[in-house]
Amino acid sequence: MKIHYLGATRTTTGSMYLLEINGARILLECGLYQGRRQESVERNREFPFDPSKIDAVVLSHAHIDHSGNLPTLCRRGFQGNIYSTFATRDLCAVMLEDSARVQIADSQYVSKQRAKEGLTPVEPLYSVEDAEKAVRQFVAINYRRRMPVADGVTLEFRDAGHILGSAQVILDVREGDRRFRYLFSGDIGRPAQEILRDPEPVEDVDFLQVESTYGDREHEDAGDSRDQLCRLVSGAIARGGKVIIPAFAVGRTQQLVYVLNQLTESGCIPRLPIFVDSPLSVNATEVFRLHPECFDTETYEHLRTKGNPFGMENLTYIREAAQSKRLNDLREPCLIISASGMAEAGRIRHHLANNVGDPRNLILFVGFCAEHTLGYQIVSGRSPVNIFGVPHEVRAEIGRVDAFSGHAGRSELLAYVKSLTGSMRTITVVHGEEAPALAFGEALRGLKPKSEVVVPVRGQVVEF
Repeated sequence: MKIHYLGATRTTTGSMYLLEINGARILLECGLYQGRRQESVERNREFPFDPSKIDAVVLSHAHIDHSGNLPTLCRRGFQGNIYSTFATRDLCAVMLEDSARVQIADSQYVSKQRAKEGLTPVEPLYSVEDAEKAVRQFVAINYRRRMPVADGVTLEFRDAGHILGSAQVILDVREGDRRFRYLFSGDIGRPAQEILRDPEPVEDVDFLQVESTYGDREHEDAGDSRDQLCRLVSGAIARGGKVIIPAFAVGRTQQLVYVLNQLTESGCIPRLPIFVDSPLSVNATEVFRLHPECFDTETYEHLRTKGNPFGMENLTYIREAAQSKRLNDLREPCLIISASGMAEAGRIRHHLANNVGDPRNLILFVGFCAEHTLGYQIVSGRSPVNIFGVPHEVRAEIGRVDAFSGHAGRSELLAYVKSLTGSMRTITVVHGEEAPALAFGEALRGLKPKSEVVVPVRGQVVEF
């Protein structure tokens, strides 16, 4: 088996790994790369392989940095199956279409700005039709169900506890007379987080490929983070400001709504207008309600006995652009949750453009922002920042609450690896910025001294 590391190596975006097994070419993940604009365009438009020669795709979960370039892959000639869980398929059905619409809207907006300078227009990466075609190639299977996907290769998914439908990918491989088990962790969720079940342990692992997003640091305590959330939100409200929260439409938004519901009921924050301004978030929340089999016991009981855990009287879900624009006219305090979490696309960039310059407001980040993204620049204290090519001074309060991350922290990642059994002769560390990935690699060398631990760079090939 050869693994070509083509994305999310010493970074956290553009997940893509090409496996060569028994003459078959299996692509694991096909994510959008997000970062410097020109580099992103080039990497997302061109593949380092011929898409028509790929036999199958296996997808761990629906986040755009893992699934977002599937429409381009299919448009360029891939005709095989895309294997995922049922919830991942349903989320991708709304997420990939939304990704296409966001790209179209953003390209139109940027093209208008470029036209004023006599520059050529920009084109979206793919169309809505491309996204719909990709979804038709999905083949969904449940957790703990085994399916042959290539000669000598059997696929099985285990719950990763990261977002709805997220999975660890198990490939049981037969190459000639030898047999071994390859495990890709996918993105590992935090134990005891809201809504979802904990990650499942996997047995008999020979080759482990593990994420490292938080490989060099811990999360804040969940209880302390709720107190911090209450303090930050209450402070902004007291000074008459708005609270703007960039949040991933899938997973983070639903978790935030669930927690805000609890904090409002407890009186920790006042009952103020809350808006979820993202068509994708609205559609994704509806998908959540269709998959209670992914919920933990508490959320399932809430759904069964109390009704919708993702709704409350002061909460408004917004789909239409006209409704979104009217939020700019609101003068009273309110809370706006909008995608994307790294502020790289979608309506959040409009809300930031309109609100980042007002010192009464709070811009609150509740998850990881990859290096070079707009969210990273704001969190890092940069001012001004460019939004749609226009510089904006950052005068709003910038807050960060890390405990709502859907990724396991360093000690939780180490506990996850400890829960696995098997020889783990080779471990590769992916999906982390360079410093966290290297630090976690060192931690694994101490934890698994008999294992070869590799932190690959983009383009590196590891043979097993």
